[in-house]
Amino acid sequence: MPDLNITLVVGTLHSVSELLRKRSVFWQTPITLEPLMNSRSKYYPVNAVCLFFSCCLAFVCVLSLIGVAHAQSIDEAKAAYAQGRFAEAARIGERLGTSQGFALSAKSLSVHANYIAKKGEKKELLEQAVTLARKAVTSNPGNADAHLQLARTIGRRAETVGVFEAAGEAEKIRESTENALRINPKLVAAHLSLGRWHSELVGAMGSFMARTVYGARKKDAIASFEKALALAPNAKAVSLQYALGLLALDDYQYRGKARDLLMRAIKLPAKDAYERILHTEAIEALNSLNESDDDDDDDY
Repeated sequence: MPDLNITLVVGTLHSVSELLRKRSVFWQTPITLEPLMNSRSKYYPVNAVCLFFSCCLAFVCVLSLIGVAHAQSIDEAKAAYAQGRFAEAARIGERLGTSQGFALSAKSLSVHANYIAKKGEKKELLEQAVTLARKAVTSNPGNADAHLQLARTIGRRAETVGVFEAAGEAEKIRESTENALRINPKLVAAHLSLGRWHSELVGAMGSFMARTVYGARKKDAIASFEKALALAPNAKAVSLQYALGLLALDDYQYRGKARDLLMRAIKLPAKDAYERILHTEAIEALNSLNESDDDDDDDY
């Protein structure tokens, strides 16, 4: 469809250029309007007037076609994302200049940085993703996905910096995630993000310190994961993130449930390129868990 739009635009401009090329003929060919005059004859450059209005009409057509192409761009960005062309999806989304476009751009660039880009490029790409997410929020503070992408990009960027700098981002991540849920309480990905926020802090700091410093709690992590599972029981990301969150909380206490969730995630079909990445991640996590079980058996 975009190729057709371009063809129409080029064809229209070509027609206008042909009219302009012949302008001398139009301007020098007067037409008598004698029957319309009461007293005397006059010559009017009627063809020139026709040319003017033809150009105006052509210009309107061009703008209309460009508008159609612009409206299709978000669909093109989504298609690029689904096919695994994450960098391209990020470029298309950013060019839209809308909250939705910036949010999709931030999401795409974050995935590209985390899974595809070279290690040396990751931090810079995530900085760009955070900037795009901020633009998404500024463009439309009522866009729940914009707040979610801001939380996610800040979280992924925090993984590339020192521990003290990363610790300072924890409140920002929670605030953005909760903003997303205030706008859309049924946003599954936001429940997953909040669950991982609680589980990662409890796992890293211990229950007491995580609760005292950040208000992170094991029960809140599980509650968030359960909410996501209730909203989207057949989503691959839900089962995977729930499992990883449980392992972060306590890889011994929750090992059995985590294994079940990982197996469930693997059985669910991958619907797009990102879910294929998640599928591989689930397999690797399950293999790692099984190897850990084997090591434990060897100790006896």
